[in-house]
Amino acid sequence: MPMKNPPHPGDFIRTEIIEPLGISVTEAATALGVSRPTLSTLLNSHADVSPEMALRLEKAFGIRMELLIRMQASYDAAQMRLREGSVRVRRYRGVEANP
Repeated sequence: MPMKNPPHPGDFIRTEIIEPLGISVTEAATALGVSRPTLSTLLNSHADVSPEMALRLEKAFGIRMELLIRMQASYDAAQMRLREGSVRVRRYRGVEANP
């Protein structure tokens, strides 16, 4: 059963990786080979974790790329569910055969 309000992967990365290591965003960005603003945007939940960033995080900090990608997909699905009323599509019924 999917979570109704899963955390953004950036929040997870900040609270479970960066903060426990006691490193700054600048240090983490350097370790990942990305700019500080790029990492900061992710950590503040303003950007999605891309497959490339997920791989960088795996290589630098050991967190599995697939886990981060699944977290992003779960977050995206939950956000879409919150907005599902704004998507207007009728169920496809197919073409009825003539008797």
